[in-house]
Amino acid sequence: MATNANWTVVFDDKTIIKNYAEGASEGIGYIISDDSFWSDSKFSNIWAIQYGNSITSDEVEYRDSTPHSSFADANIGDISQFTNKWDSAHLTKLQLDWDNNNVVDEDGNSTETEAEKITRLGARPTSYSS
Repeated sequence: MATNANWTVVFDDKTIIKNYAEGASEGIGYIISDDSFWSDSKFSNIWAIQYGNSITSDEVEYRDSTPHSSFADANIGDISQFTNKWDSAHLTKLQLDWDNNNVVDEDGNSTETEAEKITRLGARPTSYSS
């Protein structure tokens, strides 16, 4: 696989990973459970993608003996088809983290109002873009 990639896509695992170099903490991956996306015929022979900032830092790996190629040469569309899926999954995680970050008493009851929570954490995330 290529080195210094910002994004890793593993088709068998249905996983998209935003690597540390792209701003994620320690590389964060999400399983994308969208079978219609993964079963697109343009991906049928692809095992994995390492996507970087240039042709020398990206690579598409194939399932058969097809030589690895650059992302651009693979002719499978734009990287945003993967990053948009990751962004959506990450936004869901950020929202769940916000929803579950509550100040509670010893009985587990919330002790703050919505306004107090917003003051403490900021507004609930409504968008995320890599």
